[in-house]
Amino acid sequence: MLRRIVAIILLCIAICLLIAVPVMAFTPLGTNLLGGAQPTAIPTLAPTYLPFTPTPAPKPTPILTAKGKPPAITANEAILVDNDSGRILYDLNGEHPQPMASTTKIMTAVIAIQTGNLNMLITVHQDAINEVINNGGSNASLRVGEQLTLKDLLYGLLLPSGDDAAIAIADALGGTTQNFVQEMNLFAYRLRLFQTHYINPDGLTYYDANNHPIPGHYTTAYDLVRLAQYAMKLPLFAQIVSTQHYTLPATATHLAHSWDNTNTLLASYAGMTGIKTGFTLEAGACLVFSATRNGHHLIGVILHSSDENHRFSDAENLLNWGFALPVVLPAT
Repeated sequence: MLRRIVAIILLCIAICLLIAVPVMAFTPLGTNLLGGAQPTAIPTLAPTYLPFTPTPAPKPTPILTAKGKPPAITANEAILVDNDSGRILYDLNGEHPQPMASTTKIMTAVIAIQTGNLNMLITVHQDAINEVINNGGSNASLRVGEQLTLKDLLYGLLLPSGDDAAIAIADALGGTTQNFVQEMNLFAYRLRLFQTHYINPDGLTYYDANNHPIPGHYTTAYDLVRLAQYAMKLPLFAQIVSTQHYTLPATATHLAHSWDNTNTLLASYAGMTGIKTGFTLEAGACLVFSATRNGHHLIGVILHSSDENHRFSDAENLLNWGFALPVVLPAT
């Protein structure tokens, strides 16, 4: 009997110890009793839910909006674009491939500006002079053996529309004219001008042995206006095509030259900023034009106008109509 009582007492003591050890070790009460510091309580972090606030849609900006009847023009193909919004305001057969004459030189200049050293001296060779003589081209009055900087030749290319300057530039930058033309076609592809193709850097018509025009040199008004938009982002290009007259004094490497811009609208139309004329029998009278007025920038193309004077009146009529369009919020 005594042994049973002792066993029960020892069992009770063991149970008390089993309960007391965790309490003493892991609770604040036990820590205080043992003389230890109470551990710092770990705060409980609860996420804060913020209300969802959607980003407000930007308010639409009023833009030039084509309304009413556009003016009658003589050109077979034409396009007018609001360069600020990118919207096409007028489109007459804008996707019809046509020869583009010297508006070709826009691409020639773009490649030269972006790939060449503007201060490099370029020597004029006989093939540049032959291009003008053999194909009845316009010229910058260059002479064989002259050396001009690329920058000066760009003025000779774009102001008097020098076919001689185009060949000199192509030879210098491409090694050969045809190598340069390959670069022109490659860059047209990169710009996604899929209805544009070149066979020379100046836009002259070449003829085969039977006196038939050699095909393969063409663009559309739509492609050409997109190229013009790209070109006008190049500060030097925009500067050159807005220049009415350029004088180049004689140096030890070249004769004196004086070039007038064939785009007479620079002098007669308020706000005109460029760009390039063109004319061949096959292409007719062509014009790529750019103007700003009342805070708006319009760029357009005239292809195959009835004659060289009507290409300018066509452009004026389109610009006057475009600048007079209402400025309204775009349709949603």
